[in-house]
Amino acid sequence: MLSAAKMFEYSQTQIDHNRLISLINSLSDGFLAVGQDGKIELSNGVALDLLDTNSLTGKNLAQAMPLLTVDGQQVSPMELIGKNHNFISRDLKIKYQNGNFINLYVNISAVRSGFGSYSQNGYVLLFRDITKEKLAEDERDEFISVASHELRNPVAIAEGSLSNAILLSSRDKTSSAVVQVLKSAHEQIVFLSGLINDLAMVSRADRAKLAETAESFDPMEIISSLHSDYQSQAAKKGLELVAQPATLPKIYGSKLYTREILQNFITNAIKYTEKGKVVISAAAVDQGILLSVADSGIGIDQQEQQKLFAKFFRSQDSRVRSINGTGLGLYVSRKLAKLMGGSISMTSELNKGSVFTLSLPLSIKPAKPVA
Repeated sequence: MLSAAKMFEYSQTQIDHNRLISLINSLSDGFLAVGQDGKIELSNGVALDLLDTNSLTGKNLAQAMPLLTVDGQQVSPMELIGKNHNFISRDLKIKYQNGNFINLYVNISAVRSGFGSYSQNGYVLLFRDITKEKLAEDERDEFISVASHELRNPVAIAEGSLSNAILLSSRDKTSSAVVQVLKSAHEQIVFLSGLINDLAMVSRADRAKLAETAESFDPMEIISSLHSDYQSQAAKKGLELVAQPATLPKIYGSKLYTREILQNFITNAIKYTEKGKVVISAAAVDQGILLSVADSGIGIDQQEQQKLFAKFFRSQDSRVRSINGTGLGLYVSRKLAKLMGGSISMTSELNKGSVFTLSLPLSIKPAKPVA
């Protein structure tokens, strides 16, 4: 017969277990607890519904949850986590026996259930049906694509007309007030053109639908070209634009996307630097290259650096607010870098300048889907 103390300990354990089960079943997401061997140890009702089964306990995760990538390839959830401690994606699907699909948000995290010699490793999976969200996103992307396409021609015509009007006004000795109005209108139409391009790019980047343009190229050719293109723009602000020479290996990847990212770094550096210089540099590292743009500009507040790559984020600094911007450039750049298997890092000090660095592998491969 159990002692009173043992009975109390057992009852408390049972109560804690029941509370845990109640908590798991109250989740709006599907929940799976999986052992290191890939066997499902615990699940909730939402998981049963999403995986279209009556029981999951003891089943192999890969068989119970046959995930598909965006290109229709089957992948095991255990393979997704790899050597990392977690995996998050909104670009996975499940196909049911009747042929229907649902889109899934999947979050896989590694957990440790104990310590020392009794420790056991396992995983927790949270997932939910985001088919309606994906449909809304597709409709949004279609609208942005159509709208940006239709707007490009009239905006280009307006920009050209205003440029001609400014040129003619300078020849005809038009009043300075009229010229100023024309220049202001031209600046706004150029800003609108950039916004249209950014919206189209961000839509494709969000959906990982950027065209594959892989080729072998010399990164220094891009740097040299950008230096030539933006030297006059920097000179107009009294800035020195420097491209430091470097010996780099050729890389196999997207020349277009690499140029897009560096161009964004350079235009931002010129835009937010009032005096000093902007330096473009490069270096070869193990299995890759680093491409950097440093400036002596206004810098970025420490608290705002974490938000810098968020969509539509713009600094609260009045010096930034006084300059036109969409808050999309760095967001798109980070998306492009990830699609190429690279990354972007930055360092900055308020009123002393910033350094943005693009890290790329020698052979670019598209990254796995990420949220």
